[in-house]
Amino acid sequence: MSQPPADVRALEHQLAAYLPAEQVARVRKAYEIGANAHSGQTRKSGEPYITHPVAVASILAELGMDAETIIAAILHDTLEDTELSAEQIGADFGPVVIELVDGVTKLDKVRFRNRQEAAAESFRKMLLAMARDLRVILIKLADRLHNMRTLGSMEADSRRRIARETLDIYAPIAQRLGMNRFKSELQDLGFRALYPDRHRVIAERIRAVLGNRREAMARIEVALNTRLAAEQIAHRVVSRIKSPYSIYTKMRSENKSFAQVMDVYGLRIVVDSAAHCYHALGSAHGLYKPLEGRFRDFIAIPKANGYQSLHTVLFGPFGAPIEIQIRTEEMDAVAERGVAAHWVYKTETSPSNSAQTRAREWVSNLMDRQSDMPSSLEFIENVKIDLFPDEVYLFTPKGQILALPRNATALDFAYFVHTDVGDHAVAARADRKLVPLRTPLASGQTVEIVTAPSATPSPQWLDWVVSGRARTAIRHHLKRLQHEDAVDFGHRMLDRALDLQGMSLEAIPHAALDRYLTEHKFKRLEELLADIALGNRVADTVAQALLSGQGESTRASRLRGHEKIMITGAERGVLSFSNCCHPLPGDNIMGYLSAGKGIVVHRDECPNVPELRKSPERCIEIAWDDSVQGDYKVELRIEVTNKPGVLAQVAAAIAEAGSNIENVEYKERDAMTATMLFTIEVQNRKSLADVMRRVRRLHVVTAVRRHPV
Repeated sequence: MSQPPADVRALEHQLAAYLPAEQVARVRKAYEIGANAHSGQTRKSGEPYITHPVAVASILAELGMDAETIIAAILHDTLEDTELSAEQIGADFGPVVIELVDGVTKLDKVRFRNRQEAAAESFRKMLLAMARDLRVILIKLADRLHNMRTLGSMEADSRRRIARETLDIYAPIAQRLGMNRFKSELQDLGFRALYPDRHRVIAERIRAVLGNRREAMARIEVALNTRLAAEQIAHRVVSRIKSPYSIYTKMRSENKSFAQVMDVYGLRIVVDSAAHCYHALGSAHGLYKPLEGRFRDFIAIPKANGYQSLHTVLFGPFGAPIEIQIRTEEMDAVAERGVAAHWVYKTETSPSNSAQTRAREWVSNLMDRQSDMPSSLEFIENVKIDLFPDEVYLFTPKGQILALPRNATALDFAYFVHTDVGDHAVAARADRKLVPLRTPLASGQTVEIVTAPSATPSPQWLDWVVSGRARTAIRHHLKRLQHEDAVDFGHRMLDRALDLQGMSLEAIPHAALDRYLTEHKFKRLEELLADIALGNRVADTVAQALLSGQGESTRASRLRGHEKIMITGAERGVLSFSNCCHPLPGDNIMGYLSAGKGIVVHRDECPNVPELRKSPERCIEIAWDDSVQGDYKVELRIEVTNKPGVLAQVAAAIAEAGSNIENVEYKERDAMTATMLFTIEVQNRKSLADVMRRVRRLHVVTAVRRHPV
């Protein structure tokens, strides 16, 4: 057999350092099968395609990954791009390799509406596979890293799209898994591809600054080495330079110029034990003064990705601050490689490192929530929210520490404690002080949630949370309520349609009902009723279909009672109120069935109603119930004398009447008069009349009327 190419020999040399010979031989066999399957295929650069999987395997070999991961990396594109089948791979390499390869295979065989939805669904599939085996995401990250290293041969549009996806999704995932080395390179390559000029300018400035400060850095390094050696602390000091991307994000987030970003470089002290970390910290603070408020102890309170280190910023001898990180060798390995550090695959006997344990918890939590999200785009949006790099650390009253995303509110905290606590939350105590649920929390606070059995989530809560966990739980609850309301309203609509035919839903034979549900692919009656309420089916048509063959005289039965369906305004997700006429409790109203939206309520005198009445099958006879709930939008057209302070006077009068102002705009304006259109919230026609009376009393007001009339 001919000798394999140089890249394969180099890979085998890497693997021989930590894998037994028989495992290296399995990898060689995988290469031969992969090379044969990809035969004739080339990359955009013109190289044989097999060079890419081999490069991905080499990246994973640098992490010391096991043979199954290396084999799966070599074969990771075969199911997608070649004739090789899962059965053939399984026969040669076993079920574990099959699962890994399938986990990183995109869903190209399924048709989607657009590229965005296809990418989102493939991403969801990959994370589901990752929940079973973390090695899936390691292969995907190595695949993405090599693709980013060789991005130059792609077209400009593809480069930008892949770079944006890398910065938005893959670099944050690497960070969430504690893989800082991967994260830094992915960010830098993504930044360079997306903003080449910005990357070049910042990189040049970094080189210039380092040239000027090299002597200062050397002196600080020598001083630290001398002090730590004198105190007999086994250590090594490593200098580190911030990447162009991290400097760019700091410049943007803090609105600073490059000259104002002081901590461009720093030092890392690696010692042999956690106790020596604190000892080394004392030594560093003895040499140079620490900057107040810049010390962070991630050893006592690790980051959510398992990262542990002491961070401090010292005021150096040349007036520039220096960031110092202090950690053990074990912590350093976890910080650089995260879940891949000292790789141990999860078994009953082998313990995971902290990053692996936390990664599994994170992925497991994602999977628990993804079942509540039918949309892959919604799922990927929640994953993005969960990938916030910054966190706040909060305490429960019992002293448990919870890590939440930056800007998390008391309501986020409630959902992190438990979904039931979140669903029934009414307020919170932050450091014993009562605060509203929408209050953002700060690290170090002790938070207690106040609950009430009657409290339930409202749509407004979605504006108060930042975490994916809280957002998913709230949406799930609202969808369940919406479904319950839709079923109830659909039942009333179908009952009314059947009543007009001299029949009721209870009197329809079970066989006829089951036949209709089966024909239209409904699993349960509730699904049909919800579909009617949401406007996807017309109640009269369903009633006719259910009665066909029942021998009813529909013509005669049409003369029966014509009862209206009563509404309370609280039918969530089923009713909406038109913006063209803004109906209020007390108005004569009609409903129009709009597909997917449910019933849109209009005033009888709305200018659009004559057109809507041309589709009588979609018109619903409705009226206000006695127990109407909530506030309703209405527009007031107010004509005033144009003088300073007039807007404030009108707004104050509306507020005194107990109404909220949602919007105001000037419609007409000249030197003498002005016409303002206020969108306000009222409970009914009576409260609207109260507002109009108060406004009319103002001397500056010449006319007030509801809009449209």
